Amino acid sequence: MQVVSESFEDSQITLAPEKERKEVPLLEQMGSPRTTHQCTRFTGKDVVKAEADGGSDMFDEIRQRFLEFKNNKFLKEAVHFQNLARAQSPKVMVIACVDSRVCPTNVLGLQPGEAFMVRNVANLVPAIEFGPSETGAALEFAVKSLEVENILVIGHSRCAGIEALMGMQDSNPRNYVERWVINGKDAKQRTEATAPHLSFDQQCTHCQKESVTQSLNNLLTYPWINERVEEGLLFLSGGYYDFVDCTFEKWSLDIEGSRAIGGKRYSTKDHSFWC
Repeated sequence: MQVVSESFEDSQITLAPEKERKEVPLLEQMGSPRTTHQCTRFTGKDVVKAEADGGSDMFDEIRQRFLEFKNNKFLKEAVHFQNLARAQSPKVMVIACVDSRVCPTNVLGLQPGEAFMVRNVANLVPAIEFGPSETGAALEFAVKSLEVENILVIGHSRCAGIEALMGMQDSNPRNYVERWVINGKDAKQRTEATAPHLSFDQQCTHCQKESVTQSLNNLLTYPWINERVEEGLLFLSGGYYDFVDCTFEKWSLDIEGSRAIGGKRYSTKDHSFWC
């Protein structure tokens, strides 16, 4: 695959020198609290009371969940969270959709510090030709600074972003959503070419998976990603979460196999189905 050179300086992202960084004190090293906030200890009685009140305020419930996390997770795993406060070293980057029904942390059981994550409409990765983007910035930091070993792009069922893409009648976007999802136009065209007999909903389902594979191919247009993949230091995988029946599909790019047949677009391999 042809790799497009970046128009900006391709330099390693660096953090401030160690001596300039602020160390996060351990809990036992901290004296009296510096803040004057009134902290509330969350108990089971609070849960019962909130349920009895019917949760009049959404943020009351969110606050209760936070305090439950603090008491049952953060404080019980204090050493782990103190280590995370000093630095993060995730092994995987996850690119997922902003859809409220798709939460990789819950669906895949990811714990704090395990995955560097970015979410956008339709979980798309634009090719480098698209120019600077939030997703591109996250990729650069994850690959260059954190040196993640895996990138997982997750698509999902009933994706409104893909439906918007499939519903576009031309390549002239009319709003912010269309300006973004047009990054999946190759997946749309491939879907229309290979599945013209399917209904619109069925084509959308097809495109939801096709766009994930297209995003995996787009990742390789970034030189610093392509280089690490070539060196065997970075692996690219796709996933598809069907929240209707709670199943998950996973696959990866067949880079070596695709090269063997001279393909310009990498095919996939190692398909697995979790149910």
